[in-house]
Amino acid sequence: MRHKISKLLEEYSRQIIIKEIGVKGQLKLLSSRVVVIGCGATGSAVAELLVRAGVGFTKIVDRDFVELSNIPRSHLHVEGDADSAKPKALSCAEKLSKINSFSKVVPLITEVNQSNIEDLISDADLVIDATDNYEIRYLINDAALKLRKPWVHIGVGVGTVR
Repeated sequence: MRHKISKLLEEYSRQIIIKEIGVKGQLKLLSSRVVVIGCGATGSAVAELLVRAGVGFTKIVDRDFVELSNIPRSHLHVEGDADSAKPKALSCAEKLSKINSFSKVVPLITEVNQSNIEDLISDADLVIDATDNYEIRYLINDAALKLRKPWVHIGVGVGTVR
């Protein structure tokens, strides 16, 4: 146990020295639970930053599989994931689990819909919407409001290049 505490203090020493974070803040991050819905380019980057920051539990939800077109836009997916049509949530979770032994990463390979959205976010302290789908965004919004969960939408608009 003493070794684990020592490792935690060393690993997060740069965050702990920030007055506004300190040991108390780092321990709060470690006890936090975040759900990231969508792990394409945006969601995988967000999930990686959460794990690197020391969030203790990250649930990654995505129904899609890695394709070659995902590789240039993602920090975590690699060509082998596309070659084997690995689920995006699993691909992300495998890489993230190697980054931080203090963080638990749980992949859920499922479609987000009206029948499961509340179950998906019920145990979260924060919900991150990294989808590119308005219907799912509205489902997340409704469930987050009902369950009184803070949520953040992150998206990148795609326009026409001329």
